[in-house]
Amino acid sequence: MAQQDTDQQHPGVLPVDDEGFVVDTEDCEEREADWRGRGTSRPITVVGNPVLHKECEDVTDFGEEFQQLVADMFASQRTAEGVGLAANQIGVSRKVFVYDCPDDEGVRHVGVVCNPKLVELPADSRRLDDSNEGCLSVPTAYAPLARPDYAEVTGQDEQGNPVKVRGTGYFARCLQHETDHLYGYLYIDRLSKRERKDALRQMAENEPRYPVVAND
Repeated sequence: MAQQDTDQQHPGVLPVDDEGFVVDTEDCEEREADWRGRGTSRPITVVGNPVLHKECEDVTDFGEEFQQLVADMFASQRTAEGVGLAANQIGVSRKVFVYDCPDDEGVRHVGVVCNPKLVELPADSRRLDDSNEGCLSVPTAYAPLARPDYAEVTGQDEQGNPVKVRGTGYFARCLQHETDHLYGYLYIDRLSKRERKDALRQMAENEPRYPVVAND
């Protein structure tokens, strides 16, 4: 009841379901295109850049400058053909990520999450998925990484309203991956030393298909 009252007093950008989770599967094409059309694509920062290896700052101002950042993130995500992008991946130390990602049933999800926090799930309800994972900031490299196949994230939407997002399968991996970014972690930080070394080797041996910021 309290959650419903809060939602009524502070309506979010997207509708919510009966459990209070955002409905991010409607009008995906139109919403993504609108954001992207107002943005400018920026090059992607890659592993080794200091902005990727420290916790980002909370988003507290949701004004015009921030709205432009989100638009630029959608444009950059599309250029890089990604399914999720955190602000520090275009060099901005703010806790916000965008996503345009399918779940394990092929349903498309599009949205924005600011100041995200992963909900800790009971150990007995976790089922690990050890599929391959990649990252726009570690271009051309992939490695298997076990993550829970279901995830919940709480935070705020692009206007500062409370939001809850949940996902399964590939989308669950995306939510965990992007939240990690905003706290200074890359997926390769969760690999063994040997697997991390192999991922960096893959990156060194191949050319990224999108513009990146070279590390000095």
